[in-house]
Amino acid sequence: MNARVSINAQQRGSSPSLETSLRPTPIRKPLQLVSAQGQVQIHTSSFRGSFSVVLSEALRSAGLGSQVLIAQFLRGGVNQGPNGAINLCGRLEWLRPAIETCLPEQISQEYLSLKRKYEEKAISELWEFCKARLIEKKIDKIVLDEIGMAIKLGLIEENELVFMINNRPSSTDIILTGPSIPPKVTEMADQITELRCN
Repeated sequence: MNARVSINAQQRGSSPSLETSLRPTPIRKPLQLVSAQGQVQIHTSSFRGSFSVVLSEALRSAGLGSQVLIAQFLRGGVNQGPNGAINLCGRLEWLRPAIETCLPEQISQEYLSLKRKYEEKAISELWEFCKARLIEKKIDKIVLDEIGMAIKLGLIEENELVFMINNRPSSTDIILTGPSIPPKVTEMADQITELRCN
């Protein structure tokens, strides 16, 4: 113990700057990591069409580890519904409403009287499933295909979509595709891509 003290004393005598370097380091605040900020993206057009870029990006995100949900609101024909979702890559959940066909852009009165309640129920179930997934904070990216058309046809309330966007987990991306995206929703977008036909 005495030897150690004498060495320190010798060092202090020979190097005055060593004394200042032996002072305790001040306590610093821990680093604040910035969490990922999700975006609202819109891919729209004046016609109904395929947004293959969105679907391939969703698949790529899932392959890289993100939890992704794709909901195609007006695309039926495979009679899925929330309980019949297709899972790809173990991280991508893809579903359509439990209806027999795709819904047309223009719906006649006869069509409304025959199938409206059945389709309303199927699309409502799909919409509730999407909202529940967001509340659970289990997804990183959600694609809502033809959500604007579903609103235009009166199958989903515009205010519900606005509420969903405003109250989503901050790191979740919401991607809306298809025609007829309401102006109020368009104003909320971080990015808008318009597909044009020449």
